[in-house]
Amino acid sequence: MTQQGPQKAPSPLEQVRRRHRVGVTRTAAPRSSRTPRRRLSQEDERLLTQILAKEQDFIDSEVFREEGAEQSIYDEAPDVAKPDTTWYHPVMDDITSARSRTVKSTQQVILTGAEERVLFYQFNYARFRVWRLQEEVWSSPAKKPTPEQALLLLGWHRRADRIREQIAETNLALVLAMAKRTRMSEVDFADLVSEGNMALLRAVDKFDAGRGFKFSTYACRAILKAFSRQGMKLSKYRQRFPTDFDPKLEKSDYLETKRAGFERDAADEVRRIVMDNSAELTSVERTVIEHRFGLESESGEKPMTLEQVGQIIGVTKERVRQIQNKAMEKIRTQLEVNFLGTREPEEAEDGAEVGAR
Repeated sequence: MTQQGPQKAPSPLEQVRRRHRVGVTRTAAPRSSRTPRRRLSQEDERLLTQILAKEQDFIDSEVFREEGAEQSIYDEAPDVAKPDTTWYHPVMDDITSARSRTVKSTQQVILTGAEERVLFYQFNYARFRVWRLQEEVWSSPAKKPTPEQALLLLGWHRRADRIREQIAETNLALVLAMAKRTRMSEVDFADLVSEGNMALLRAVDKFDAGRGFKFSTYACRAILKAFSRQGMKLSKYRQRFPTDFDPKLEKSDYLETKRAGFERDAADEVRRIVMDNSAELTSVERTVIEHRFGLESESGEKPMTLEQVGQIIGVTKERVRQIQNKAMEKIRTQLEVNFLGTREPEEAEDGAEVGAR
């Protein structure tokens, strides 16, 4: 629980100055002649609900309760250069070459200890103001913020987010440097950088600049701990699911299996038609089909050629081809009747005889 020191009521002039800094203005005209207050958008209302749903955390400092703290922290503090993050996105888009890339010195902003203290005091003071406004709202009888309090809450919260983002972007190169030095081949580099970025944001929220240390000293340890946790999670996952990656599982053989099964069924049906003579083949036609396709033997003998079959039945190989084609037409017709039902057997036989003539 954050301890709150003795509070001193700000003067009316200080109240006006604070409202002007966060974008709230008042006029001295009577209430009846004032312009209507600006209504909050739906996005502002959702954000305000999120702000009031949880107590704001911050790193406290005695400086925040001194007289004129806001002016000394923001107005009198030196400006801190904002980082250039244009280099960061190409590095993340090309993960394969990210380990070998380096950030140019002209693209980096290296903060001094004094500049870090300025940013962290500004960041935590904005969160401190959000916390104080939360206390005022929760202690009021209505438990709801007034329009002035709502605008102040939104203004200070967004200011804290902007400074937090600036600190994180300034130290993005630190995450990449730590990820390159970490030897964890089982962890994907993109996942490692993502975990490091989350650890960096948590470090920004918890860092106390008043202790005199550099932020990089604190953040490096937090990032390394995050990398270690990521490796432990992956190790536990592999112990629970030890199956290695098999490239064969990426390609389905469903179509090939289905096609092979269909071919086997069709071959069995043709064999049944020939053996049962349901297609009403002549003895010569059955002899030709059985020898040409090896149906007369179950031992898997090789089919005979047209010439070999012609020598058996005493005709030329051309005549064997004609007999084979006529027999196959009868078998095809019977297959259509059995599977599709598109033609009647009588019509099929008439058509085959006409074609033979």
